[in-house]
Amino acid sequence: MKVSPLKIGEHQVELPIIQGGMGVGVSLSGLASAVARCGGIGVVAAAGIGFLRSDYAKIKHQANLEMLKQEIAKAKEMAPEGVIGVNIMVALTDFEQMVRGALESEVDIIFSGAGLPLTLPKLKQEFPKSKTALVPIISSPRAASIICKKWKRLGYVPDGFVLEGPKAGGHLGFSLDELQKEPAIVDLLKETKRVLEPFEAEAGQEIPVIVAGGVYTGEDIAMMLRHGAKGVQMATRFVATEECDAHIRFKQEFIRAKKEDIVFIKSPVGLPGRAIKNSFLEAVERGEKTPFSCPYHCIKTCNPNTAPYCISLALINAQKGRLEKGFAFAGANAYRIDKIITVQQLMDELVSDLQKV
Repeated sequence: MKVSPLKIGEHQVELPIIQGGMGVGVSLSGLASAVARCGGIGVVAAAGIGFLRSDYAKIKHQANLEMLKQEIAKAKEMAPEGVIGVNIMVALTDFEQMVRGALESEVDIIFSGAGLPLTLPKLKQEFPKSKTALVPIISSPRAASIICKKWKRLGYVPDGFVLEGPKAGGHLGFSLDELQKEPAIVDLLKETKRVLEPFEAEAGQEIPVIVAGGVYTGEDIAMMLRHGAKGVQMATRFVATEECDAHIRFKQEFIRAKKEDIVFIKSPVGLPGRAIKNSFLEAVERGEKTPFSCPYHCIKTCNPNTAPYCISLALINAQKGRLEKGFAFAGANAYRIDKIITVQQLMDELVSDLQKV
């Protein structure tokens, strides 16, 4: 099959592969730039990025903003010819500040989910010369329709959508009941493309849909392209790479995991998530984890009075290799990983399999 380049807004890459943004601190400039150098789109995760500074607890919002700009600049410097994106969750308490910071840094693409990013075009209007593409992350055709209608009133057509299915890792845009039924991503893709048709016709431009969740091999990529996706977003597979910005113990969790270790959890932010079961999560299930206080107040929907633990602190600990005090989010296929390789080796493998198909 003919594999076309992936074009999002004014930006184009040779390979239709986006590395999903993984917070906290799992995908920073190191991983993002490596993917971009290999012809894909590398993505820096904005959530809690200020933890890289020792004074994070004192000046959280300022630290997040400054570290986001720094990591974008580093990624662009390490991959000057590549395309660099940033993932900024709508649920962040400093969402708009982080979006403005990304626009000031002239990042190529902003990916935004964990809520409907209805204000993104308005924020971009503050930067009239900006070439940054705006790509919402959604889990349903209905969300695509709502965003298109709202953005139309703001005079903006989405530069694309990432359609995240039920096999993704991290926080998920489905109820636990829906996840148990596991709606087919291909059906969601077809319906989303149908919903977008009138908006594309009116605007006279295509709105590319990128599929995420459960994409593991070149064969998986080929299947999604055959069904009309313009590209795929992959996160889990990029964890077990040398360039991934997380601690080696974090990466080894994916190698350690068996199929039965990939479980659904109820996150303090009010959404279900998929993660690798470990002693920390088992302790949470037994009711042993109680936060002393909320050190960061990073997520709008998190209630520290009822939350069993601080998710930011848990994810920071995990990124640093302290898995006894945290856990790793992971996609449904994480148990299939058995070794750590370079980003180049992974991309070569995916492209080779894709070409064979």
